[in-house]
Amino acid sequence: MNIQSIIILIIFAAAVWYIGRLMYRNLFAKKGCGENCKCGVDFSNIDSDKTLK
Repeated sequence: MNIQSIIILIIFAAAVWYIGRLMYRNLFAKKGCGENCKCGVDFSNIDSDKTLK
């Protein structure tokens, strides 16, 4: 096995690991907070009377 084959094998293994990690995180991600939860975000300084123009 020459050096080019080893490099290609390492790059392929890294790509498979990366895609597998993305899929795992997507499938088994923690669920967000409930419906009425702000998740620690402070919305108190937002003016609800202004409208987008």
